[in-house]
Amino acid sequence: MNEPVRPEDMRVSDADRARAARHLQWAQGEGLLDLGEYDTRSRGVWEARTRGELDRLLRDLPAAPARLPEAGARRRVFADTGGGTAMRVLTIIFTTIAVVNLVAWGIVSITTGELLYPWFLWTGLPPLAALGVLYAFGIGRPREP
Repeated sequence: MNEPVRPEDMRVSDADRARAARHLQWAQGEGLLDLGEYDTRSRGVWEARTRGELDRLLRDLPAAPARLPEAGARRRVFADTGGGTAMRVLTIIFTTIAVVNLVAWGIVSITTGELLYPWFLWTGLPPLAALGVLYAFGIGRPREP
């Protein structure tokens, strides 16, 4: 006859281990753990098989914020809105034009043997200023949680 499994004896998944690892990372960033203790506990998190083992590693730490960053998550530059898409496309177009003009200027300067007037700045700086102003006013910028 099967007896019910106690909660602390339940097996944990990789997602549970990753969540615990983010909790430890947060605690170390807050100064609650030194690097040696963080390293030891992190190894323990990835070796843990049950909820009880994970709980023992986190028991003396305060609760982490409700939204911890995902492992390997990068900070978004543009929002997932229409404004963010427009800014992403405009930035790609601007960068392409700026690089093409810079390369053309470099090739002409090298082949003529003299440093030419930097005309590529006139094709690069005005769009950069316009995109910077739009972004500064929040167009396409992701909202902070």
